[in-house]
Amino acid sequence: MLASYLLWLETQRGLSAATVRAYLTDVRQFADFLVEQGGSPEGLCDAGRRDVQAFLAELFRRGEARSSMSRKLAALRSFFHYALRSRLVKENPAKAVRNPRQESYQPRVLNVDEIFAVLDAEAGTDGDPLRHSRDRALAELLYGSGLRIAEALGLDVDDVQLAAGVVRVMGKGNRERLAPLSDSCVPALREWLDDRPLLAADGETALFVGIRGGRRMQRREAVRSMDRLGSLAGVTRHFSPHALRHSFATHLLDGGADLRSVQELLGHRRLTTTQRYTQVSLEHLMRVYDAAHPKARPGAQDTPEAAAPGGAPPEEDKP
Repeated sequence: MLASYLLWLETQRGLSAATVRAYLTDVRQFADFLVEQGGSPEGLCDAGRRDVQAFLAELFRRGEARSSMSRKLAALRSFFHYALRSRLVKENPAKAVRNPRQESYQPRVLNVDEIFAVLDAEAGTDGDPLRHSRDRALAELLYGSGLRIAEALGLDVDDVQLAAGVVRVMGKGNRERLAPLSDSCVPALREWLDDRPLLAADGETALFVGIRGGRRMQRREAVRSMDRLGSLAGVTRHFSPHALRHSFATHLLDGGADLRSVQELLGHRRLTTTQRYTQVSLEHLMRVYDAAHPKARPGAQDTPEAAAPGGAPPEEDKP
């Protein structure tokens, strides 16, 4: 049954390979849980709402993150939706189960100075110039265009249109969009495209390739690449490749971009997904306010002298 479900996910849902693997893992975990509770290995289609609730309760007891619990519940909803369409079950027992209340989450962002330091980092005398050329182009693309790391690593050379200043991106759910390239990203990509043939394997179409083997760059290597750039730039705190996308969105909003435009640039289907970045920007504005406004400084007195510049009393409002 899981083999046919896998085929349905790949052909009908259009999900990414990573999501398909995660969904299959989650459904298998639920099947193992049913066996632990005394069920049979083939008892997936006999599960009811209480079984799904008991599964989530067990995940909570083990300390599973609520975001992970929500994904597993989404996987079960998807599986039972398929089973319902295939007439293997009479109802979807996961549909009526509510998502766990999510923890408050704020994306990690780098400030503008840190971003510039990362993008301007020099390779160093003992560094690999080809690797640095690739890593810098990847960082410029993640921050300058706000791509997901999976979107950037999934690009082929033909997706980049330097003359037009855009890149063709395949986002979640196979939704294609054109993302603009920043002024500093274009020369960085051009330099990498000149260097890429020295690393890429014969016939490899991927834009970003690994140092060993010359095949499409993997996420783990991308994480190490950003760590390397951060170290060269003197950024002491760890940041993931996705932090560059978060920084892209936050800095756009800080600069006055409207939320709907940022949604389109990020490739979000729902505006509510983009709205989580507004809290980050609000916190930045509050810090600026606290640092600059006379009435926000510690010890400021609520007096006319404190409120007026130069200590002079304010002019009375005229009728």
